[in-house]
Amino acid sequence: MAEKTVVQASNFVRNIIAKDVRKGNNDGQVVTRFPPEPNGYLHVGHATSICLNFGMAQEFEGHCNLRFDDTNPEKESDEYIQSIKRDVKWLGFEWGKEECYASNYFVQLHGLAVELINKGLAYVCDLSPEQAREYRGNLTKVGKDSPHRERSIEENLDLFARMRAGEFADGERVLRAKIDNESPNMNMRDPIIYRIRHIEHHQTGNTWCIYPMYDFTHGLSDALEEVTHSICTLEFEDHRPLYDWFIDHVTLPSGLRRPRQYEFARLELNYTITSKRKLKQLVDSNTVTAWDDPRMPTISGMRRRGYTPESLRNFCVATPVARSKGITDFGRLESSVRDDLDSTVSRAMCVLQPLKVTISNWDQDKTETLTVPKHPKDDTMGQRQLVMSKQVFIDQADFAEHPEGKWKRLAPEQSVRLRGGYIITCEELIRDADGEVVELVCRYDKNTLGKKPEGYKVNGVVHWVSASHHLLVDVRLYDRLFNHANPDGDKDVDFMTYVNPDNLRLVKGAMAEPSLASANDGERFQFEREGYFCVDKDSTTDRLVFNRTVTLRDSWAKKG
Repeated sequence: MAEKTVVQASNFVRNIIAKDVRKGNNDGQVVTRFPPEPNGYLHVGHATSICLNFGMAQEFEGHCNLRFDDTNPEKESDEYIQSIKRDVKWLGFEWGKEECYASNYFVQLHGLAVELINKGLAYVCDLSPEQAREYRGNLTKVGKDSPHRERSIEENLDLFARMRAGEFADGERVLRAKIDNESPNMNMRDPIIYRIRHIEHHQTGNTWCIYPMYDFTHGLSDALEEVTHSICTLEFEDHRPLYDWFIDHVTLPSGLRRPRQYEFARLELNYTITSKRKLKQLVDSNTVTAWDDPRMPTISGMRRRGYTPESLRNFCVATPVARSKGITDFGRLESSVRDDLDSTVSRAMCVLQPLKVTISNWDQDKTETLTVPKHPKDDTMGQRQLVMSKQVFIDQADFAEHPEGKWKRLAPEQSVRLRGGYIITCEELIRDADGEVVELVCRYDKNTLGKKPEGYKVNGVVHWVSASHHLLVDVRLYDRLFNHANPDGDKDVDFMTYVNPDNLRLVKGAMAEPSLASANDGERFQFEREGYFCVDKDSTTDRLVFNRTVTLRDSWAKKG
């Protein structure tokens, strides 16, 4: 099949980098970085940043560092680090021989903090967190200086050394930069550089009991790694003057290129939450089963649900990189997934709500093997076999006793084609004691295999499985996790209020064609006329479990 062309959206960052390369800025080199904090699993918003940073490095023959900004061991863990590495690799990107860690620079950062003290640009402060907030002021009220701001250099050096030696309790003292407490930029009001935390770090163990703050570490790490284009989301724009201040006031190794930060609007998807804190709340409250639950907007959750790395990359490429904020329709992401799966996955049949059909003119013990393509437009995928027998099952939704409108499926005295098989005509209904239709008696026409004789009005094609040759599977029908387009938009309403009560429906004992018996964990299929599905890791040798990745069409289009 011909490959679909993905149209690249506008990208002002690409334009900036291309101009720098043409001019020979940064010696013509491009070095970017993807710097996640390992305090949770990556989500779809991170995917856009990964594709942007790694994608720009690839396009301009540079390189991109994967750097863990691991300055807060209270909330970080190796589990998160390993999940992030898996996600980046799954998306198709490499970061060189080994990843970077902010903790690799702890010794250098400590030395730079001491340098600031020696220059009279940092001091140890004893204010409690509550007092510090009061002294800092707010957006309408300027801050005021700490009573400890004018400590001597000697006293500050002594106190900072004792902080490093572990003499003080957590929160008892901090090291702050001496900048401007009347600055209109809150980030410049004597920000904290180091705080005391007697806790083991996942990379450095118990070597340290003081840890640098993110704002102190981030820009300096960029500089130490000689990052040329530091690409961040807009919420870090007001932090840029602080990053520059630290770089301007410390002594870095000679010859290092100064990083330049560029901010873009983060991805905002409707019907989605991308706050790691709130995603963790979903996990901790058992609203979902784990970070990789297929309902989660995490990369690992989308992978488990059946999304492909190509579909995510294509979505990111087609989404504008801009300075202005905007909301992206979740349907665009699902459309990207459909486009990729439609051309790449094998077809199969699975009946979710079985309704028995007995073929009256089919011999009782007769079976017939039917050969059908795995993909209707790609012969290279090969073929699969179906077994036709006297009794088959179709889906209950494909039959109506009293059809209305332009009904295109089975009804009394009407005909349909069994996918890949014969045309059948409904002749009789069999009911249970309550009067419900539990079985259809139909007649097949042996002259209709692969062709349509004259005189038939066929109401469409339905999927089916043989009553004697099928596989019992469990199917998870996932829907959007939230039923509100902006679940985090009203600060007076808990976002959990908008959890969609119908976000998961479990179908146990669905009937699938036998060819699926050899399906492997993560393998994807289109269940004809049902949607796209993926084998879940919860599958066993006795029972496969399939996750619905996405429906065949956008069922939310009219709800928006």
